[in-house]
Amino acid sequence: MRSMLKAVLASLVICASPVALPAAVSPAFASTDLASAYNDNTDQAFRIGLQTRLAWTGDYDGTFDGRVGPQTLRAIRDFQARNGFSADGVMTDTFLKKVIADSDKVRDGLGFRLVRDDRTGVRLGLPAALVSPAGETEVGSIWRSADSGVEIETVRFHDEGYSLEGVFNVLSANGENKKVSFSTISGDVFTIRGQEDGRSFLIRFSNRDGDLRGFSVAWNKAHEAELKPYTVVAANTFDPFSGEPRADDIGPVAKLFRSGRAEGVAFGEREQPAPQPQGPALAAPGFDSSGTGFVVSKDGWLLTNAHVAKSCKTVLVGDLGAASKVVVDEDHDLALVKVDAAVGQPLPIVVNKPRLGEDILALGFPLRSILADSLNVTRGNISSLMGLMNDANYLQISAPVQPGNSGGPLVDLAGRVVGVVTAKLNAVAVADLTGDIPQSINFAIRPDAATRFLEEHNVAFETADAKAPLESVPDATAKVQDSIYPVLCLGSK
Repeated sequence: MRSMLKAVLASLVICASPVALPAAVSPAFASTDLASAYNDNTDQAFRIGLQTRLAWTGDYDGTFDGRVGPQTLRAIRDFQARNGFSADGVMTDTFLKKVIADSDKVRDGLGFRLVRDDRTGVRLGLPAALVSPAGETEVGSIWRSADSGVEIETVRFHDEGYSLEGVFNVLSANGENKKVSFSTISGDVFTIRGQEDGRSFLIRFSNRDGDLRGFSVAWNKAHEAELKPYTVVAANTFDPFSGEPRADDIGPVAKLFRSGRAEGVAFGEREQPAPQPQGPALAAPGFDSSGTGFVVSKDGWLLTNAHVAKSCKTVLVGDLGAASKVVVDEDHDLALVKVDAAVGQPLPIVVNKPRLGEDILALGFPLRSILADSLNVTRGNISSLMGLMNDANYLQISAPVQPGNSGGPLVDLAGRVVGVVTAKLNAVAVADLTGDIPQSINFAIRPDAATRFLEEHNVAFETADAKAPLESVPDATAKVQDSIYPVLCLGSK
């Protein structure tokens, strides 16, 4: 609909496998207050999961509040009546198995998954089997089905001076080809349903300090049956403030890397092996370039820079062997490499941007062809929360880095990852342009940009504990060093 989800995935599942109801909530309660029995004898996660699954089966269209009331009981009885159970509202093991099976079928058939939209910072559930990305607008993103019968749009208003009530009044007004069938505004949230130009629509918005974020779904009659349960779940799992919106599609630093101009003009290249005397005693090193990577998941994924791994016939990770998979995002200079071997513990990653001036450590394997093969540590601080030309995907750091540091973790003194080292300003190139030699101007990818990349590729990274205590440099280094590896590029494509 052109007029215009941090949801917990576990709430979409009552349980991984069928589970019997607690003994206290059994047929013995059939003649008592069922709602009170359910609320007193089951936990909230169970009840939210029940409401979610009954929404997928088309029987529940209320709020996923985890309180069993008349609407939830009616949904239970409706499901029972449709499926040959006694419509008494009493949940049995057989009932739960049926609810799980039927809701799984509907949800999985739509390919439902939670996605964070970088354009607006919202997280929403998408029917991925039905829609695909259709581009961006000035205020959000759009997904559309192949037949254009379904359109999903995210929206963010933050500098326009709009109020939530003002937007609600505009969007909830009837028009010549528009009829609103339901509208409600409460606190900082509003929801609107209706029909416009022969299509049904749902709109949901939230406000936080003048930052208005929302989404809409519009669909035609051909998609009515499959969209009805989806819209209930989508409205309930929508998280408008999941993260910070992307400042721009591709920032200037990323544009430089993607264009290929970065390596020769302003930024240090990934390390190339130094020329070696040839002869029986001194052979040339067996790699074409190198960088650094660090463990981000228990199943063997490491994070590094795209410019480290993008053009390699084989990516070798330390002494763990060759990577079995490589995933590259050149636009944001990030890459994932997968090794099928035992790795160190995943390093916890800060989900938001770090603090200006914070002490940090840059760890990696710089100048591997010249320096020792052991891990190198340098100390500095965060000089700016923006990169070159105010690129919001990057941090400026003062810690000295060299070719080979690329892709290594930037950690604070609690051992939490606060960035991914990516670039060094080329002092000679800048001196040629400005007549001045820059000092300690280096860059790292911000942690929020890194976590978005990991989420997009379904990597189960660990979120850092915001209350973890700061330690000495040696102690912070000891906590992370076993999870950092040299990344060697063997053969260029």
